[in-house]
Amino acid sequence: MKAIQFDLNIPKYALSKAMGKVNPSLYVNSPLSCLQLKEVDVPKLPDEEWVEVKVKYGGICGSDLNLISLKDSPATSPFISFPFTMGHEIVGTVSNKGASVEHLSVGERVVIDPILGCKARGVTPLCSECEKGNDNLCKHMNNGSISPGLLTGTCKDTGGSWSSHVVAHESQIIKLPSSVDDANGVLIEPFSCALHTVLQNPPEENDTVFVIGSGVIGICVIAALRALDYKCRVVALVKYKFQGEMASRFGADEVIYVTKGKEYISQAANSFAADVLYPVFGEPIVHGGADIIYECVGNKKSLHDAIRFARKGGKIVLLGLASYVENLDMTMIWLNELEIKGSFAYSTEQFRGEKKRTLQIAVDLIAEKKVDLSPLITHTFSLEEYREAIATATNKKKEQTMKVVFEP
Repeated sequence: MKAIQFDLNIPKYALSKAMGKVNPSLYVNSPLSCLQLKEVDVPKLPDEEWVEVKVKYGGICGSDLNLISLKDSPATSPFISFPFTMGHEIVGTVSNKGASVEHLSVGERVVIDPILGCKARGVTPLCSECEKGNDNLCKHMNNGSISPGLLTGTCKDTGGSWSSHVVAHESQIIKLPSSVDDANGVLIEPFSCALHTVLQNPPEENDTVFVIGSGVIGICVIAALRALDYKCRVVALVKYKFQGEMASRFGADEVIYVTKGKEYISQAANSFAADVLYPVFGEPIVHGGADIIYECVGNKKSLHDAIRFARKGGKIVLLGLASYVENLDMTMIWLNELEIKGSFAYSTEQFRGEKKRTLQIAVDLIAEKKVDLSPLITHTFSLEEYREAIATATNKKKEQTMKVVFEP
């Protein structure tokens, strides 16, 4: 089968990183690229508790683009095994299964929870985090019966959705009802990231929430707040008009556009009934602000804005893929006693009086028509068109891109 794979070769990595800084297209359009379309074998079932899934759609995530452009911190490399087939946003049908798998049938439509925790790794007893349902914090993501990998799509043994077939442990499989179409199915994973963030860090009634960034994750945070019926005011900070329209469509009460100047700072401050103050030199600060900030970008500017626009005693939740951030002024964190919380992927949540996996909650909300995520899909490509697909996912303004998916 054809698969888009990432392989870490140190000389190639070094040269590609240097050339990519001059011409970003060379991260993909170069013989030295770590990313290649290859002919590979269909992944084998590691044991009788695994299933094979034929991919219908595989999404391109912002984390995938970070990896391709070599921006990821090396700190995650012990939890990856090379070469791996990319893609952790997956919807498809069961095409094969191990003899021990009784609750699934060939032909059933499914999504995959890509976290590779203790159950998938054959580790017993479960680590303390997996025992609590926090597979995303598993202590064994670099050992067990399969190779290292935080997620399906970063492990060389499982394959990924940027191919025609992928394998998953039966515990990772979630069935899709007929009321959830494939377009929503491929978006269940990013929507679950947002659900996990909101359910773990919920707003109080009448809070003002500020969502920084209106890519897919930012829009999914807004959608999650509305699908979960939180009675809060939602303000979105966006870059482009099409993102603002999408933010409003999914439930933002107000949209503020980032400008090259400082006008947006005053606009946001007015929205929060806060004051803009000017130090003797440097960036303006804001006295007052939002109750909760969901930071969905992960660069220096967005992190600075998150700190700037949080009220005294407010909370900042980090979803954006920040790694190295130079010269970030952290004064307001201690001066305003801000709470900073990271959020990674999804796990098990308290929902309607019971514990449920985040991806199952996402499926349920979509099935109940609380949200329809399908408008987020703006482009579809074949695997052979991967260079064009990645360029489209990267050039959001030019292509008015939200979610790009592969249809193998």
